Amino acid sequence: MRFEEDTKSDILLIVKESQSQIRGGRKMRMSDLIEEFIKDLFDEGEDYIEIKRNELAEKFNCVPSQINYVISTRFRPSQGYYVESKRGGGGHIKIKKVNITKGNYLMHIITSMGDKLTSNEVDIFISNFLSYNIISKTEAKLLKVATSDNVLTVPQEIKDTLRASIFKNMILNLVED
Repeated sequence: MRFEEDTKSDILLIVKESQSQIRGGRKMRMSDLIEEFIKDLFDEGEDYIEIKRNELAEKFNCVPSQINYVISTRFRPSQGYYVESKRGGGGHIKIKKVNITKGNYLMHIITSMGDKLTSNEVDIFISNFLSYNIISKTEAKLLKVATSDNVLTVPQEIKDTLRASIFKNMILNLVED
């Protein structure tokens, strides 16, 4: 029995290690590798790419749902991509990179944002803004501080509504005329 448990944990370790690789001195998760691969396809000057989910899954030795996860979380309209997915034929997917201005991007974010925002959601928006060079580090710090729980000393039931209002108004002021 002891041998079987060790064998199972060894197999699990091998599988987990195969799900990541070391790139540039840091370990990358499978989803990061898939995202990087897809983004590299755009580096060839194309404004859209077409991929087959099953073929990409085979290339990365993963299940097609892993490809779905990467596409649905890392290639959203708010991140500058438009995705068309067709059923059948190995899961044909067309990803178009949308070149939008800073102002259009921020206005899209404002209109798609709900009436409430948690501190974590603000952090995600700020991280995306920084990743796409939409805001400076100084602007990010100001957005973070102005919407932090430490500053919003109001009852919890209205905190997320107030945070969303402040965040939207600050972003609105970043939109260039």
